[in-house]
Amino acid sequence: MGEAIKTLTDRSQAILLGRKTYEMFEPAWSSRTEDDDPGAPFFNETEKFVVSSTLSKPTWRNSTVLGPYDPEAIRRLKAEIEGDIYVSGSGTLVRALLAEGLADELHLFVFPLTRGSGPRLFPENAPLALSLTACEQYDNGVIHLGYAPSPQMG
Repeated sequence: MGEAIKTLTDRSQAILLGRKTYEMFEPAWSSRTEDDDPGAPFFNETEKFVVSSTLSKPTWRNSTVLGPYDPEAIRRLKAEIEGDIYVSGSGTLVRALLAEGLADELHLFVFPLTRGSGPRLFPENAPLALSLTACEQYDNGVIHLGYAPSPQMG
């Protein structure tokens, strides 16, 4: 699973996060070194962009607050960044990106547990056409599912 995530981060030139995920990641990653976790250099050294209407000043190095969600700002960011933009967690942001057609790929790591209730990744009654691009099972029971947008089913 670590190798699959490394493949995704290796081709990413920026990180896009919602405020809540940013505020969880910053204390978790900012003090880690490569000796602690091989993913630490990516999260600490890569330029990060935060979508937030409430966060005014970032506290994690290489971070920029974009302001409230604006699909045009995301389009400009995608045009400026050479390579992929990595998004992790950030469910509200991911739902908005999917609704606007701004997600080029969707990688889900499905863990073998259920919560029963809570936020949904996909809103009810919002059809989304996706094509499976990757499917891999790991020894810990996690399944990696990769998807790309496909033409809308008519």
